[in-house]
Amino acid sequence: MTRDVRVTVLGSGSWGTTVAGLAASNAPTLLWARSPETAEEITTQHTNGRYLGDRRLSSKLRATSDLQEAAEHADVLVVGVPSHSMRAVLTQASPHLRPWIPVISLAKGLEPDSRKRPTQVLEEVLPGHSVGLLAGPNIAGEIAEGLAAAAVIATPDTAVATALQPLFARPRFRVYTNHDVLGCELGGILKNIVAIASGMGDGLGVGMNTRAMVISRGLAEMTRIGEAMGADPRTFAGLTGLGDLMATCMSSASRNRRVGEELASGKSIDEVLEGMTQVAEGVKTARSVVELAEEHDVAAPIAVEVDGVVNSGRTPAQAYRGLQKIAAGSEYEAA
Repeated sequence: MTRDVRVTVLGSGSWGTTVAGLAASNAPTLLWARSPETAEEITTQHTNGRYLGDRRLSSKLRATSDLQEAAEHADVLVVGVPSHSMRAVLTQASPHLRPWIPVISLAKGLEPDSRKRPTQVLEEVLPGHSVGLLAGPNIAGEIAEGLAAAAVIATPDTAVATALQPLFARPRFRVYTNHDVLGCELGGILKNIVAIASGMGDGLGVGMNTRAMVISRGLAEMTRIGEAMGADPRTFAGLTGLGDLMATCMSSASRNRRVGEELASGKSIDEVLEGMTQVAEGVKTARSVVELAEEHDVAAPIAVEVDGVVNSGRTPAQAYRGLQKIAAGSEYEAA
């Protein structure tokens, strides 16, 4: 059945390439890369050295740097470009897409200025399409190596998610469904902020107890914000909430955690970002998350402290001192 469905993935970063590799094992898949050299390497050498090192990709995966070709190929469109460039890329691709095809986001950030979630951007630029996301505790390099993992396809219509499951599922990559698009998407966005805080703690040498406290209170903060915005609080105990949070806070491959560690070493945010080849969405999202929390009258002390470090010149040590000053009330209600 999936052999009759053609998949296009936009974005050749580590996660976009990995998802394209998963899909290529199940259906004809075309990956769009900005760089013609990257597209050529993926098609002929079956590697993406810049983002995945020497890990081998499916020999069935093809790539192109021609956005029109990629868009016209799609029966299912997967969007793996960063949230800040998603609107521009989709605006260029939209005239070449067939009507009504499902569109799945991989992004875990907010659009600058508008503070819109990736699925909201997709709905605006591509009206009439069924929109959803694929998310979970997914370190791209581990999945590319064949290590076991799981993710969630979230769409408002569970029947659509169920139909898309076979496109991405592999023996060691389990794909669940969920109708709570808002909760699943917010989990992927908000956990990046907590990961920066966790990384700062690691860099400061605060110890495992403090690290566990930050992660668990971070989950509570994520759930408060999500519930205030209308998400199902149960979602934050699942793969796209707690699962993604744990992977991002604990993995040495986590870009957001690394940002926090390097900030704690004394580097400025500009120095940290200059040395990175991929986007750490939490940096661009921190201020927007604080503003969302304020709009919904939700306490978000971790987001406030992270925002202070990445945008206002506070040091990680000052941020942790700020968190220590918060009075402890009920675990279920207090910040």
